[in-house]
Amino acid sequence: MNQLLSVGVDGLIYSAWLFTAALGLTLIYGVMKIVNVTHGSFYALGAYAAASLTGAWLARGYPPMLSYLVLFAAALVVAVLVAPLIERGILRFMYAKDEVVILLITYALFLILEDVIKLVWGVNPYFIAEPYALLGSFTVGGLAYPTYNLLLIALALVSGLGLTWFLRGTRVGKLLLAVIHDPEISRAMGINVNRYYLVTFTFGSLLAALAGAFMAPTVSVVPGLGVEIIVLSFAVVVIGGLGSLPGAALGALIVGLVRSISVHYMPEVELFVIYFVMAMVLAFRPRGLFSLAEPRKI
Repeated sequence: MNQLLSVGVDGLIYSAWLFTAALGLTLIYGVMKIVNVTHGSFYALGAYAAASLTGAWLARGYPPMLSYLVLFAAALVVAVLVAPLIERGILRFMYAKDEVVILLITYALFLILEDVIKLVWGVNPYFIAEPYALLGSFTVGGLAYPTYNLLLIALALVSGLGLTWFLRGTRVGKLLLAVIHDPEISRAMGINVNRYYLVTFTFGSLLAALAGAFMAPTVSVVPGLGVEIIVLSFAVVVIGGLGSLPGAALGALIVGLVRSISVHYMPEVELFVIYFVMAMVLAFRPRGLFSLAEPRKI
C-alpha cells in the first residue's frame, strides 16, 4: 500500500512539472497554430538564468527565502527579452506560410539557441540546491519528500487555473478566444491579432521559462536540457489534444503516472512506455483526447 502511495505522489509531482512546461506549448498552438520547438530553448534559458541569478543572490548573502522570487524574476527576464525578439523579428513574417515551414523555422531557432546557451554559460553543469533544501521535507507512506515539490504542484495549479480564469473571465481573454477560433473574422471585427500573437508567444514562453527556473534547483543544469522537455511536452499535448488546456492537464497526469509506475516496477521501460501510451492514444484518437474542433472552409 505504501508503494502504491509513493507511485501516486511521484506521478503527481512529475505531472505538475510536465503540465507547467507543456501549458505554454499548447497555448501557443491554440492561438497561433504553430508547433513551437523553441519552447525547449525557453525552458533551458529559464533554468540557466535561474541558476546564475540565484547563485549570485545567495553568494552575496541576501535572504535565502527571497531566492524563490529570484527564480520567478529570472524566468520573467528571459521571456520579456527573448520572446518578443523572436516573434517580432522572425515569426511574424512566417504566419502566412505552411505549418511545416514554421515548424522547421522554430527547430532551426532551437538549434541556434542551444549554441547560444553554450556560448554564454559554457558546457559545465550549474547547481543551486539551496532553494530545494530550504523548505525541509514531509513524509508520505514512510517516505520523505522535499517540501519544494509542493511548490512545483502549486505552480502548476496557479498556472492552469489562472490561465483558465483569464480566458473565461476577462474581456481580453474572451477576445483571445475569438482569435483562437477565427483569426480572420477577429481581424474584420477590429481586433489587433498581431498584438495578441505577441502577447501569447511571450506568455507561453514565460510558462516554459518558469518550468525551467523552478526545476533548476532539483537537477543539474547542463547543455541539452531543452531537448528532453520539448519531446515530453509534445507527448503531453499530443495525448491531450493540441491547443486544449484540459487536454494538457490530462495528458500530463497520464504521462506522470505511467512514468512513475514504470520507474517503480519496470525501470528498464521508462523511456519507451511514454511513447507507447502516446501511440495507443493516437491509434484510437488521432487528434488527441480533447482535440479542438477546427473550422473547415468550403
